[in-house]
Amino acid sequence: MRFKHILLFLLTIIISSSCEGFAKKKIKVLIIDGQNNHAVWPKSTIMMRQYLEETGMFKVDVARTKYLTNSKREAKYLSLAKVEEGIETDPAITDPDFKPNFSKYDVIISNFGWRAAPWPKETQTEFDLYLKKGGGFVSVHAADNCFPEWKEYNRAIGIGGWDRNEKHGSYLYVDKEGNVIKDDSKGYGGAHGPKEEFIVSMYNQEHPISQGIPKEWMHTFDECYAKLRGPAEEVTILGTAMSTKSNRAEPILMTIDYHKGRVFHTTLGHDTRAFECVGFITTLLRGTEWAATGKVSIEIPKDFPIANMVSAREFKLKQ
Repeated sequence: MRFKHILLFLLTIIISSSCEGFAKKKIKVLIIDGQNNHAVWPKSTIMMRQYLEETGMFKVDVARTKYLTNSKREAKYLSLAKVEEGIETDPAITDPDFKPNFSKYDVIISNFGWRAAPWPKETQTEFDLYLKKGGGFVSVHAADNCFPEWKEYNRAIGIGGWDRNEKHGSYLYVDKEGNVIKDDSKGYGGAHGPKEEFIVSMYNQEHPISQGIPKEWMHTFDECYAKLRGPAEEVTILGTAMSTKSNRAEPILMTIDYHKGRVFHTTLGHDTRAFECVGFITTLLRGTEWAATGKVSIEIPKDFPIANMVSAREFKLKQ
């Protein structure tokens, strides 16, 4: 009997250890925010966290600058991030204490935006080292507008907009024959037409993120970014959209190989309606998984949009 008790005790320990091991395998995500020209950001951070965590695959934390911009419209969502209360400023001010421990996470998601104040040099260096060593990064919508003078950041996101020009790199687009063009002529970086529904065309359907996604799908009311410029190195364009501003197929979804790091860059996500699009949600989830692991296991949902019909899920906060 004593032997059976010992055996049972050992089995209990093994099973318990295995369960703990499985729990530790959740992908660790850090969403960084605090300064964005899009007033939705306090809400969209919570939306993204909920989308990720309800899959059961991700554990999400938030790191926020002490000094905030455009935080008032969605102020009721600020405390849900479980970070210290911030101070609203105009214009944005560098937070000298913004020093997240990036190394604790498998992937970082940026919800910063246009004219966010530069991070402390130490934080910039740590972020760059994190990526170079193999960390994952996801740039969402206006995160490609910020930090135009940070060379390593521009390289990591591939292309960006606003406060950029030919000195920052090439204008990247896809021509009518399907060729990827790097235009080095003079010009500004960053533009968009009126907010509208538009078709996303999957330029690359072989990449793990895009496998199984319909060739064309209708995205909900959003800004279609155009004329983005940057180093445009090691960029794989996954999806494009025809811009009314440029009349060209502009990169909308893309990945960037940055040394050993993996970057997923989506230009989608202007406001709540854009974040509620099933296409946005699905590509965010799959892109985040890929940036963290190099693989994608999240399936394409049955309610994914098609070419002539949008599909959206009204966001309902889960307490």
